[in-house]
Amino acid sequence: MPPHRPGAAQRRKGLDLMSTEQNARRTTEQIGTTRLGGDGPEVGVQGLGCMGMSMAYGPTDADAARATLERALELGVTLYDTADMYGSGENERFLAPFVRAHRDEIVLATKFGVVLDPDDPLARGVRNDAAYVRTCVEQSLRRLGVETIDLYYMHRRDPQVPLEESVGAMGELVREGKVRHLGLSEVTGSELRAAHAVHPIAALQSEWSVFSRDVEENAVDAARELGVAFVPYSPLGRGFLTGSFSDADKELTHDDFRRHQPRFTGANAAANARLLEPLRDVAAAHGATPGQVALAWVQQRQTVHGLPVVPIPGTRRPGRVEENTAATRITLTEDELALLEPIAARVTGTRYADMSLTSAGRD
Repeated sequence: MPPHRPGAAQRRKGLDLMSTEQNARRTTEQIGTTRLGGDGPEVGVQGLGCMGMSMAYGPTDADAARATLERALELGVTLYDTADMYGSGENERFLAPFVRAHRDEIVLATKFGVVLDPDDPLARGVRNDAAYVRTCVEQSLRRLGVETIDLYYMHRRDPQVPLEESVGAMGELVREGKVRHLGLSEVTGSELRAAHAVHPIAALQSEWSVFSRDVEENAVDAARELGVAFVPYSPLGRGFLTGSFSDADKELTHDDFRRHQPRFTGANAAANARLLEPLRDVAAAHGATPGQVALAWVQQRQTVHGLPVVPIPGTRRPGRVEENTAATRITLTEDELALLEPIAARVTGTRYADMSLTSAGRD
C-alpha cells in the first residue's frame, strides 16, 4: 500500500500552522519600543551601532555584516547608527543599500564633527562651524542615498565654536527638510541645556556602561529634565564586558583600535578583568551571558533614572544581535544591581588615551 500523502488542503493547513508558529516566535523575539525625545521618532529599545562593520575592530566579513543588519530589523531593532568618520565615509556607503531597501522601517542616525588626519590614523580633530555642518550633511546625504537623515548628531563639540552657531546651523537643516531630529554626543549637562535652548534635542549619545558612568554626574539629569533620550554607545565596553578579550595587546589584531585604549591593555586590563566576577555570577543566575547582563544593566537605567535609554551595541554577526536583543527581556533584582554598583568606580585607565574630545572635565 503506498504511503499516505496529505492532500492540498491538508498541506495548506500545515503551512498555515507553521507560518502562525513562526510569526508567534518572531513576535516573542521582537524587542519593545520607546520614543527618542518628546517629539522624536519611535524606535526599538535597543539600536545597532554600525561602526565596526567598516573600521576599528579588525577584519570585517561584509556578507555577515549585511546579514546582521537584516536580522536586527527582524528582531525589532530600528535605530541604526553610523557617522561620516567611520571608515572615512565607507560605513555610510555600506549602509546605503540596506537603508534604501527599508527606508520606511528604520530610523537612520549619522554624525558630523570629528575630523580625521589622513597622515595619522589615530589623530582626531573637531569642527563645528556652520559652514562645516552644511558641507558634512550634504556629503552624508549623497553617500547614504537619501533625502533626509532621521537623527543628525554633532559627534564631538568644539568649545571654541558657540553652540548658537553649530546647533543653529543644525536647526536650519531641520527647517530645510534635510534632517528630522537633532542629537549631540559627548556633551555635558550644561552644554545640553544650552543647545536645547537653541533647538530641541531628541537624543544625547555618550558612553555609558557598567564600566563607564561619568554621564551620571550631570548629563543624565539634564537629559531627564529636558525630555531628551539617552543613547549609550559602547554599552558592552567595546567587547571587554562580554569576555571576548582580556588584553587588547595580546589578543587583538594590530589594526584594532582598542589596543590604544588604556583600560584594555597591560596592568589596567588585568585589573579590570578581575572586576568582571560579579557580572559572571549574575549571568549564571539568569542562565545568561555576561554581555547580556551588562546590556540589561544599561537597559534598566531607563527605570532607575526615569528617561528613555536606547543602547546601541555594535556587532557584525547575526547571532550576536540575537544575544543582545534577548537582554531586553532580563530584569535584574535590586540585590543584583547592588553587586554591580561598585564596578565602575574601580576601573583603572581612561576611556581614550586622549580624553580632550569627550565631555570629561568640561562641566
